[in-house]
Amino acid sequence: LLGIITLIGLSIVVFVLTRASGDPVALLLGPQATAEQIEAERARLGLDESMPVQYWSFIKEAATGDFGESLFYHEPASEIVMDKFPATLKLIVVSLAFGIPLGILIGVLCAIKRNKAFDILGRTLALVGQALPVFWVGILLVLIFSVKWEIFPAGGMSGPQSYVLPAATLGSFVVAAFTRLTRSAMLDVLGNDFISFARARGISEKSVILKHALKNAFLPILTFVGLIFVRLLAGTIAVEAIFVWPGIGLLSYQSVLAGDYPVVQTIVLLFGVVTIGVNLMIDLLYGQLDPRIRYT
Repeated sequence: LLGIITLIGLSIVVFVLTRASGDPVALLLGPQATAEQIEAERARLGLDESMPVQYWSFIKEAATGDFGESLFYHEPASEIVMDKFPATLKLIVVSLAFGIPLGILIGVLCAIKRNKAFDILGRTLALVGQALPVFWVGILLVLIFSVKWEIFPAGGMSGPQSYVLPAATLGSFVVAAFTRLTRSAMLDVLGNDFISFARARGISEKSVILKHALKNAFLPILTFVGLIFVRLLAGTIAVEAIFVWPGIGLLSYQSVLAGDYPVVQTIVLLFGVVTIGVNLMIDLLYGQLDPRIRYT
């Protein structure tokens, strides 16, 4: 129920903002269009109606899967967005696939070597990695590995090599975030009495870390996976624009510039559905892994 209310609120916000950003018809037809042509096109698109009437029509059509026709591509907005979504999903999956394990590994090592040189260096790099804007990281990687050294392609989606720079751009934030989270979670667990008891029993330090500490620190890490997935969805807008990656991030950037509000609305609502769905899955999985939590 809360998810439905959230989607309705999101639809209202994006509907109002896309209409308030200017007249898409005038932008679409160009300065050479006459007033009569603009009014005729507005009537065809239903933009001559009042805002409440337009919103109600939008909701009724969206409920059937019809999000309108793209003003730029002249195709159903939903088909355009869903055609681009797999490319974005692949990029996010690749970023998470190397970013999460690497971040967890560094975080565990930082916790084990607390306040030593490795820990200080790891914490510093993680803080910098989270603070740097992804677009700045992307531009820097392009300048070094594409322009100067010519190792990887600067843009496009042409093969395995084309994934390296955009995935590294998104993945740098993932590594930094999971390093800090894992270190914090591990330190909380390592300070518990059962860890001291396990060591007193003569259990090897490797078993204490992997079987006892990391296992109990995994729950907050799991919850963070959903949050970081949503964060990467938003981050793809800048990254895909830099690397000309043919996903919904680049599509949203182009659609905003073109005033293609049906596509913008579709992308925002898709982001909302994915966000709610991911959070719901994480909550349910959290309840299964932690017996103290039960949902009714």
